[in-house]
Amino acid sequence: MATLLDEEVTRFRQRVSALEAEIGKVLVGQEALVHRLLIGLLAGGHVLVEGVPGLAKTLAVRTLADCVSGTFSRIQFTPDMLPGDITGTQVYSPRDGTYSVKQGPIFGNLILADEVNRAPAKVQAALLEAMQERQVTLGDQTLRLPEPFLVMATQNPIEQEGTYPLPEAQLDRFMMKVKVGYPSRDEEVKILDRMAGSGLEPTASRVTSLDELRAARESLRQVFVDDKVKRYVVAVVDATRDPRRAGLPALAPLIENGASVRGSIDLVKVARAHALLAGRTYVSPHDVKSLAHDVLRHRIICTYEAEAQGKSSDDVISAVLENVEVP
Repeated sequence: MATLLDEEVTRFRQRVSALEAEIGKVLVGQEALVHRLLIGLLAGGHVLVEGVPGLAKTLAVRTLADCVSGTFSRIQFTPDMLPGDITGTQVYSPRDGTYSVKQGPIFGNLILADEVNRAPAKVQAALLEAMQERQVTLGDQTLRLPEPFLVMATQNPIEQEGTYPLPEAQLDRFMMKVKVGYPSRDEEVKILDRMAGSGLEPTASRVTSLDELRAARESLRQVFVDDKVKRYVVAVVDATRDPRRAGLPALAPLIENGASVRGSIDLVKVARAHALLAGRTYVSPHDVKSLAHDVLRHRIICTYEAEAQGKSSDDVISAVLENVEVP
């Protein structure tokens, strides 16, 4: 007889299939991006999407928000923004001499932070408390953000004019950093048929509720992670900090700083979500390997020597995954 969790997973898979079908009405290709966004939504972690202009990054996030009930806010980051433009501010009433809180766009369930690297450091810092603590402090008041709360940010990696690179503390708050590439030729033809035709552009409808999302998150906590898999996660992350201890001395000159403990935590969370999306109630090492690049690439700081050799954090992660023993 199927367990209660097995039945919940089956219902969840049916809901995810409907969600993917609805997103597919608008978005052509980009299955990997959609999969990562769903994992972030399920695991409750923020997602940073990086890619050149015109790859439907914003469209993918907005379409996902259209499919989920709840409040959605889009924040277009610009160099002249102030922190209050995100978090809100206190407004003084001269009639009665009191202050009232005017909430900013950060008070929503799904937040699209478009071109987040165009805002200066003080604005980016305004996101830190919200992303980590799920709260905002305005004056002497601390306000809780709605649950669920998820930031999906986009950034352009090639344009440096008027941009402010995200600091390490900000990057570490993102559960995943997803890189988006160009579509295939066949996919691009489909995009032309859909978006460059004479008809109206397709739209997505809501197919899941916040209550269903909360129930899925409860199921996620019940997905089993064996101690061997946990030790494998720790071994992978530790190899980015001390590659010599992992038997990878060639990587040592390439790494300035390895992944944080938050990287280990997030890797287990996304592995659970990956397993649940696959219809399983347990995590395998394959789940960990499938998402290690997305979870760790923005948490590893490479040296100038690595840059001179044309090596990136993705190369470091690939080498670690190839050499750390899989249970």
